[in-house]
Amino acid sequence: MGAASALGENPVVLFDGVCNLCNSSVIFIIKRDAQSKLKFASLQSTYGVAQMKLFNLSSSSLNSVLLIKNGHLFQRSNAALEIVSMLDGIWPILYLFKIVPRFMRDFIYDWIAKNRYHWFGKKDMCMLPTPDMKARFLN
Repeated sequence: MGAASALGENPVVLFDGVCNLCNSSVIFIIKRDAQSKLKFASLQSTYGVAQMKLFNLSSSSLNSVLLIKNGHLFQRSNAALEIVSMLDGIWPILYLFKIVPRFMRDFIYDWIAKNRYHWFGKKDMCMLPTPDMKARFLN
């Protein structure tokens, strides 16, 4: 059984649960996903670790947001662009950046990922979702 079928076809965003930038991004996404299309799990969670194994990813993938959508894995800038394409409002227009060659997008993505703890800080433990957000998170 694939990852998507186990979740009723909801795409799942996997993120670094101790990264302040990543946690802020998740809150940003939730506020712009009024239909609750996306589910979330930290890469450090049991679910996140299992998905990384399922897709043969190493712990170095903690440097990337991952999106599992329709049984496919999206990483780095591709994941970010797929995520914005599902948001409410004007945000899906950012999907136009898909025309930029992936190596260029991923270079910028990797530079931000490499410096995210220095620029935005790091938590000692993963974020605890508020009660109203809890249904959107997987363990």
